[in-house]
Order: sequence, then structure tokens, then C-alpha cells
Amino acid sequence: MKNLQVQNLTLSFGERTVLENISFNLSEKSRVALMGANGSGKSTLLKAISGIIDPESLNIAVTKGASVSYLPQSDIVIEGESVYKAAEHGFDRFNSLVEELDRLGSAEASIRNAERIAQINEDLEESGYYGRKRKIERVLLGLGFSMEDMDRPVDDFSGGYQMRIALAKVLLEESDFLFLDEPTNYLDIEALTYLEGYLKSYKGGIVLVSHDQDFIDNTCNEIYSLSYGTLKVYKGNYESYLRQRQEEEAEREKAYQKQQEERERTEAFIERFRYKATKAKQVQSRVKQLEKMEEITLESKSRNVSFSFPEAPRSGDDVLMIDDLHKAYGDNVIYDHFSFIVNRTDRVAIAGRNGSGKSTLLRIIAGTDPSYTGKVRYGSNVRIGYYAQDSSESINPDNTVLEEIEGIADTKDLPKVRNMLGAFLFSGDDVMKKCSVLSGGEKSRLALLKILMHPANLLILDEPTNHLDIGTKEILLNAIRKFEGTVIFVSHDKHFISNLATRILYLNDKKCEEYNGSWDYFNYKLKEKEAKYLSETDEKKPEAKIQKSSYEEEKARKNRKKAAERKMGEIMQRIENLEREIQALISESEKPEIYSDAQKIRKVMDEKAKIEKQKEEAEEEWLLLSEEFSNE
Repeated sequence: MKNLQVQNLTLSFGERTVLENISFNLSEKSRVALMGANGSGKSTLLKAISGIIDPESLNIAVTKGASVSYLPQSDIVIEGESVYKAAEHGFDRFNSLVEELDRLGSAEASIRNAERIAQINEDLEESGYYGRKRKIERVLLGLGFSMEDMDRPVDDFSGGYQMRIALAKVLLEESDFLFLDEPTNYLDIEALTYLEGYLKSYKGGIVLVSHDQDFIDNTCNEIYSLSYGTLKVYKGNYESYLRQRQEEEAEREKAYQKQQEERERTEAFIERFRYKATKAKQVQSRVKQLEKMEEITLESKSRNVSFSFPEAPRSGDDVLMIDDLHKAYGDNVIYDHFSFIVNRTDRVAIAGRNGSGKSTLLRIIAGTDPSYTGKVRYGSNVRIGYYAQDSSESINPDNTVLEEIEGIADTKDLPKVRNMLGAFLFSGDDVMKKCSVLSGGEKSRLALLKILMHPANLLILDEPTNHLDIGTKEILLNAIRKFEGTVIFVSHDKHFISNLATRILYLNDKKCEEYNGSWDYFNYKLKEKEAKYLSETDEKKPEAKIQKSSYEEEKARKNRKKAAERKMGEIMQRIENLEREIQALISESEKPEIYSDAQKIRKVMDEKAKIEKQKEEAEEEWLLLSEEFSNE
């Protein structure tokens, strides 16, 4: 098994130590989510172990021949190639073999050359190099490209799609260790579902950074938490990690309070007896004690902040009515004549591939895009709060962060402004920053908070979770759950959708499909659609076509498996009990008073034979169930 060992990783920026004596071991079975607050050093750690930056100290031991691939969070620019050619660089590891094959093929024939050519061809065949076309196309299709995109120049695509191409290349490298920094940032639900499945079956070790809780739970079984410049390993999923972290923080807070009390007592003693000669020795001892005291620090408490929406007047029960909506850009039809009604308190998630018209639909509903046919009508007393992906452009660059929010806050909300900013990751001196110096992500968070602070009873939110960490998403999620109005939103965060949506509107192939209620049902149908989409473009394997079992059939199959598994457990327990009874009878038969008495020994042997028959029948029942279970 291949391993990667990191020891004593230390890295500083100026006087600030970001990573201090970090050590951990990875195997090719590792499935790790790297967690930590913004600025804790997650991206820095991945860059250091990938060789992108040089830390002050780092010892890495990697199994000979093991390979590493790294996907950065952003700023990848690909130029001058087609989409297919850019992704094909994932097979560059075979270049030396292909070049050697070309040289040997053009050289003078010899037995030695023939043997080497045969060996290289065999290696390339086994490695999948000769089948790379199908692999490349399937990965690109899974990540949201079409067959028509394969020969298009990458320069035609947005930065988000260029990141998808970079992700495809990294996946196709099939390295022994895969480091992914926010791979889900530019993916829609369909591409995210594909990536999740791909990583589940990936043969190498994986370390990833993500703010999507469901994605982490479905792909990882270990959490590496960066905090206070150090790293701690937690076994289990995100929920388990969160529970353990909360317990640790509670203990740390107790230790902090105890230390503060001890510090206050010590400082009081020093102050009281500082000028008494008879106490000079004790005073010096206390001074040294204070100097040696290792200060316990607490993380920001912004995660404990709750956020609530300003009160807004109640709307009518029918909030939004869309009739016969048709939208097209020239000959490109986005959706063709669909209708639906949104009721008060609905939480409607709009899903679909990038380019299917999700943001366009939100713009139409919000009234900022009038170029459509059909009718969009609002119910009585509807007040809209609309967060668009470009809402950050409305921020005044001359204001401080605090001034920007105070300028639109209701008078009664002014005392809570700092807490609200803290909930959205603006704390301490951050609130006094000029808006002109904020990053793109910071501006987006501030713009979202501004929208949420307006009294509205219909919230229209386009990717509100894009620049939020898991803690802030949870604050937003809890606030929307308590919100008494109506919400229509686009998000690619599965946890956010599954815990909020009461209805899902799926834009697909110029149509609008509606799914009421269960996210699990929609997710099941989505996987079915994705599998069908990929199989229809598969040139090779007809058997790869999806079996069209219904959702109900799938649920019934899982229930049968659970029942069989439970029954098998009960039978195995019965078999173990019977084995103990047989062993007890054997021990009984070995006693002199038993084996010397013909009547007694016969009775013991008859009982033993009876129980052995019961055990044999139980084993037969277990085997039959086992066969059925394995065929499910």
C-alpha cells in the first residue's frame, strides 16, 4: 500500500505562524476533509505538501513511485487548446512511453526492439491509455460539457468552466494522492453528483477542502481540523466531528475561565505585595509563574450568533403565478411555455445544469428581465428581496463595512448590526475596513446580508451560499427556516437544499419538471437522469444503460436488504447459542459419572444430535438468505 507521511510542517507569513509542527499520515485508502475557519491555512497546507510553496520546515516521505495531483481553488487559466486536448493532459504521464514507442518503431528492427515494443503496448493497454478517448469524454460529460464542446477552444469558456476542465485533467491523472481545494465551487448539482460518485470509487488517497457538508459526508470518513495553527484528526463524518469539536471547545472554555481566574489572583498578589521586602521572593516567583503560563485562547464566537429576518407584512396565500412562460435568446430556447404557482411559505429550489436558465428565471421573477412571453403575476402585498450573483456591485466603495450595513438597517436593528456582521464573517477590525478593499467573496457576503436585512416576504436568492463557510451557511439556513415568508432560490449546496427545499423545480432540456417534497426522491431521479445521459453518449458498452427501476422499487429493494440483513443477524446469534449448547453437552459427556453410565451418555448424545440438526437447519437458512441478500 502506498503512503504519504508529512512531518513537522511549519509555515509563517511575517510574524504570524499559520501552520506549526503539522504531522499526519495518508494511505491510498484515506478519505480526508480538511476543515478550519477562513484564514486557518487550509489552502496553504495543500500548497505546501503539493510543493507549490516552500515552508520553513517540512519532511515528506512518499512511497517510491507514488504520484500526487493538486487542484487549486481558483486562478487557473487554460489557453490555446480544445476542451478535449486540455483534459487529455491528464494522460501526460504516459508521454515518455509513447515517445519511446515511436523511437523504437522508427529504429532498425531487432528482436530486442520487438520485445520492448510488445511490453510497452501491453503496459499502455493495461493502464487504459488506448481507451483514453472514452474516459476523457465521460469525465467531461459528467462535469457538464457536451459532445459538441469537445473540439471548442477553452478560451470560449468562462473561468468556472475552465476550472471544470482543470478538475477533469486532475481526475484523469489518476494519481495515488489527490489534493482538491474547493472542487465543488464551480459545479452545478448534476456535476456535483457526478464528482461525488467518481470520488467514491477513486482508487487513491484523497484530501479535499469543501464547504458542502453533504459532499463531505458522502466522500470522506476522516476530518483533519486546522485550529490555532495546529492540526487534529477526527474519525467519522462531519456531524461526528462537529459534536466532538463542541465538546472540546466547552472544555477549552472551562480551562480558559480557570486560567483567567488564576491570572487575576496572581496579578492581585503581585500588585498587593510588590513593595513589601518580606514578600519579594514570593512576588518574583509569581511573576515568573505568569511569564511561563501558556495562554489559552478561544476561537471567535461568531458561530453562536443567531440571525433573524426583519418583520415584513404578510402576503397573500398565492405569492407568484407564472403562466405559459417562454424565454429564448435568438434561436436558443431556454424554456418553452411552462406554468407554475408558488404559495406562501414555499421554499422552492431551482435546479438544473449550468446554462439551463436558473439565474434567468430568478431575474424574470424578480422583474429585472422583461424579455419573455407569458405572464408573471404577484399575489397581494408581495415585497421582494432579491440577491443576484452581481449584487456586490451595489456596494458603496467609500463606506466602511459597518457603515454599509448601518445605512440600511432599521433603527431597532442597529444594536444587533455587529452581531449580524459577525455571523457573516466580519468581526473585530474587519468591520472598519473600507468596502473598496474587500475581496470578491467578502463583497458578496456583505451584499447578501444587506438584502436579508430589508423587510421582504418573498426572498429570491441566486447562489446565496457561494462564499459562506459551513458555520455561516447553518446560520443562514436556520434563519430561513424560521422566516415566515416565501423563498425561491438557486444553490448547488446539497445540504442547504435538502434541509430547506419543500419543492424542487428542475430545468431540463427546455422543460420545467416539478418535484414536491422529498429531496431524496429528487436526488434519486437526478442520479438516474445523469446515468442515462452518460450512457446515451457512451460509444462502447450497451450494457451500461441504466436499469429503469422506479424510486419505489429501489426503496423496496433497500427494505428487503435491510430485512434480510436483520434476519441473518438473528440466525447467526441462534447458531452461536446452539454451538455453545453443543460445547456444553460435549463437556458434560466427558464427566466420569456420565460416560460410565450408558443411559446417561445416550441421553446426552441424543440431545447433542438434536441440537446439531437444529444448527444445520439454521446454517442452511442463513446460506439461503445470504444468497438472496447478495443478489439484491
